[in-house]
Amino acid sequence: MGSTEHAIVAEGLRKRYGDTEALAGFDLAVPEGTVCGLLGPNGAGKTTAVRIMTTLLRPDGGRAEVAGFDVVRRAAQARHRIGLVGQHAALDEVLSGRQNLVMFGRLYHLGAARARRRADELLDRFGLADTGSKPVKRFSGGMRRRLDLAASLILAPPVLFLDEPTTGLDPRGRTEVWEAVGSLVAGGTTVLLTTQYLEEADQLAAKICVVDHGRVIAEGSPDQLKSSIGADRIDVVLSRPERLPAAAAIVARVTGAEAEPDVDTRRVSAPVRDRVAALTEVVRALDDAGIAAEDITLRRPTLDEVFLHLTGDRTTEPARPGEAAA
Repeated sequence: MGSTEHAIVAEGLRKRYGDTEALAGFDLAVPEGTVCGLLGPNGAGKTTAVRIMTTLLRPDGGRAEVAGFDVVRRAAQARHRIGLVGQHAALDEVLSGRQNLVMFGRLYHLGAARARRRADELLDRFGLADTGSKPVKRFSGGMRRRLDLAASLILAPPVLFLDEPTTGLDPRGRTEVWEAVGSLVAGGTTVLLTTQYLEEADQLAAKICVVDHGRVIAEGSPDQLKSSIGADRIDVVLSRPERLPAAAAIVARVTGAEAEPDVDTRRVSAPVRDRVAALTEVVRALDDAGIAAEDITLRRPTLDEVFLHLTGDRTTEPARPGEAAA
């Protein structure tokens, strides 16, 4: 058995697809009862890592444990302690929500009565009790994903892997799933979340690991990662986009840092050390230059900026052989 303090542990995981190294020494440690967000460009190795940790793929090197069980040597025991929710809901559209859950319960070898009781428990837990008799084809996107989460918890696994759980959902559906995940973690479930929505990781994850080229290149809480690329930033939004170069030069001179102009948003952004002094001086300098600003704000760095800082502009790339783009 592994450490009781960590529900998921990976040490030096390696995996090759031909000449391509998908994982190149992947390390991860997720404390029990927390959410860990796994972020990275397409093809960075996230999906390969998840497939290994869920016993669906054997590593070429290194080791991994889930709930204290080695995913290679004791795969069956690990598998019984894992719930996995993929990008696409594995639900029968014709059956009702309750019938789907009963079916999954029977597939997990629960008796008929126990499967029915478990279905009712999960429908209530995920706020679907009033819709349990409705065919799934009439469910909203958020309801489908909540039902998919419920199906993954038939056997109450202590560890849940979520792969892009809110892809394609509208804001209401995403919020519904976030609330459901939050309730699971409050009940002690450990969640490993892969997502391309950085706001989602910011909302849910106590810890974030950024993966690139098959290894973890940065990790920490969202606040720690944001602080790692600098302090506060000043944003200046202009009325006239043609004045962006002049405004960028002024902001750079005042802050002593590189100013980043964005034509699409008519915005100039730069890191600042002294919040109040920088704000006051930028306002004065823009006014002296006759440059009208629609808005000037001070803010913390975003996870989007952390991601771009760590991985560059390579936000997407072709997936490696055998790996979905994730």
